Amino acid sequence: MQPIHRVFLDAIADEQRRVASRRRFLSGSARLAGGGALAAAFVSVPLVRGVPSALAQDFADDLEIANYALTLEHLEYAFYRDGLKEFDQAAFDEAELPEALRKNLGKVRTHEKDHVDFLIAAISDAGGTPVEKATYDFGYDDVEGFLEVAMALENVGVAAYAGAAPFIQSKDILAAALGIHSVEARHAAYLNDINGELPFPGSFDKAMSKDEVLEAAGPFITS
Repeated sequence: MQPIHRVFLDAIADEQRRVASRRRFLSGSARLAGGGALAAAFVSVPLVRGVPSALAQDFADDLEIANYALTLEHLEYAFYRDGLKEFDQAAFDEAELPEALRKNLGKVRTHEKDHVDFLIAAISDAGGTPVEKATYDFGYDDVEGFLEVAMALENVGVAAYAGAAPFIQSKDILAAALGIHSVEARHAAYLNDINGELPFPGSFDKAMSKDEVLEAAGPFITS
């Protein structure tokens, strides 16, 4: 049986190949039709409240979206917190990784903690109840596996914020979400590079629905 993180990574890779294949098809069609085919492809996508149906999902309100984001930020913070406790600088050196890598991941850990604290305060101030952190099993056995999971989590985090943002009603919350989203994208680019992947794999990032994100992240949550 494959490790959890490998199943997760394989699923992401399959989706990236599917999206890349579709982009190549649309690009070729656009060239053949002088751009008309590409425009028609976008016009033909049915909309739900102004959002492509591929992203259609149910959020009761902005508080639910904030708790959705908090669920992911709890997971990411716990990942870096526990992983950096398990692997000291000597473990990174033994794996012949860049000297500054562990220090930089410590900064990422701080960012994720700041996101958790911000979302908890925002939800509480709005009269909501922040979702509690869970317990997790990230499935890695060594530093290399830890870095692969980090890359997967960051890329899914970027896609999750992109998928939820169109449903946010409050301009203030939207601005805050976009501020977090851009930081997560920086994390993802850095982890892609560290893992030998292109930091900027395409002109557009795929947005993931709530169900897609929770299905991908679910195996890491043990309780």
